[in-house]
Amino acid sequence: MSTARLWWLLQQRSRREKSAATRFTGVLAVIAFAATSAVALVVVGGLQAFIRRGADPTLLPSDPGVGGFYVILAWIAVFLLLVPLSTLGAAAARLAMARRDERLAALRLVGATRTQVGALTLADAGLQAGLGAVLGIVGYLAALPALSLLSFEGRALSVAELWVGLPLLLATIAAVVAVALISALSSLQRVSITPLGVAARASMPLLSAFRLVVLGLVSIGGVVAFNVLGSVAGMIGIVIAAGFVALGLATMNLIGPFVLQLVGRITAALARRPETLLAGRRLAADPKAAWRSVGGVGLAAFIAGVVSLVGMFAEDPASGSSDQLLVTDLVTGGLLTLVIAGVLAAVSTGVMQAGRLIDQRQEYRNLVLAGAEVRMLSRARTRETVIPLVAALGTATGSVLIVVVPMIGMSAYLNPAVLMNYALSVLGVAAVVMVGAWASGFVARGLTADLRG
Repeated sequence: MSTARLWWLLQQRSRREKSAATRFTGVLAVIAFAATSAVALVVVGGLQAFIRRGADPTLLPSDPGVGGFYVILAWIAVFLLLVPLSTLGAAAARLAMARRDERLAALRLVGATRTQVGALTLADAGLQAGLGAVLGIVGYLAALPALSLLSFEGRALSVAELWVGLPLLLATIAAVVAVALISALSSLQRVSITPLGVAARASMPLLSAFRLVVLGLVSIGGVVAFNVLGSVAGMIGIVIAAGFVALGLATMNLIGPFVLQLVGRITAALARRPETLLAGRRLAADPKAAWRSVGGVGLAAFIAGVVSLVGMFAEDPASGSSDQLLVTDLVTGGLLTLVIAGVLAAVSTGVMQAGRLIDQRQEYRNLVLAGAEVRMLSRARTRETVIPLVAALGTATGSVLIVVVPMIGMSAYLNPAVLMNYALSVLGVAAVVMVGAWASGFVARGLTADLRG
């Protein structure tokens, strides 16, 4: 049988597949690819808009140095979103190959050649990635009118400024498909070596408390940065502050997995119910994977803390018109980055949770066969989402305080307006993320239905 014929038969079988988990896994993978593509194009379009303004003197405000400063801020926003964006793209690629290892190994057992298995793997992954990338481009085009309502440097963004061009659209499709194909090849190695396609499992090593030393060094650096900023005025001082904020964000991502490991071990030790014990042990067993699923939440909360602080200065009546415009633009850009980070966090949570559920399907099977109630497993899955979510928000809040307090003091975060803005932003992000976690519940219900059916 030819490879094309075999691929077509597999696609027909997938369409008739009764398993809700299988169907929804494919849908979620396409959504993840689409979100990755759309957000990447929006971010690149915004960066390109500021670069164009900075390069054209006729588009600059009265101060010619402001254009370059806005470009620097745009690059900072890009780097802030780069980690969650790449994480989501990789997670989408892994999810696209989820539950296919067994099918590919079965094909090898019935006589399919390595070439056929490889071609089927690449075709399946490329199809989902390509469809997701096309939908992402549609989402980007649909977002352009809304983005053109935003105003920076006293002028509204235009669709022409945000348009990335046809070559970049095609490059986006190629890049997304390439990521999916690379992930498919790595999955292929697990099933093509032998017909049995056996994959080994290994326990995760414990994380070192040395990460907390880095946290202390960053806190000391905050005091140094405050002294430097006291002698550096204008935009250079703001750039230094922004760089230190980025350092604080990197530190948060470094200590986040250690915090989740500690929280998981404490949760398991103090657990009084089986679902809490199960959730705590899962967190302690693989804190890095747990942090990847909620790391976007930490980023969004970190950005919310900084934006809330900047918003306090926007209400300062002593600011001149030029300073007021700059602060207003900082708040607008920060809120836009917060919204994008929130969307990435929600989609990442859904994708990561679905992927972890599929990776743990053997564990689910054993628990169900041992008599565990489906409701208990569902409650454990909810706790496995909520506990890291709360820990990530707490870690992000602590990181913001460590970065900001040495520079401006604690009084800023005792301001009722700052606290209210921060609380509303965090609650909004948490609500969106819980929607993403709820979506992964379809996969969980499909898995349990498969096991019981």
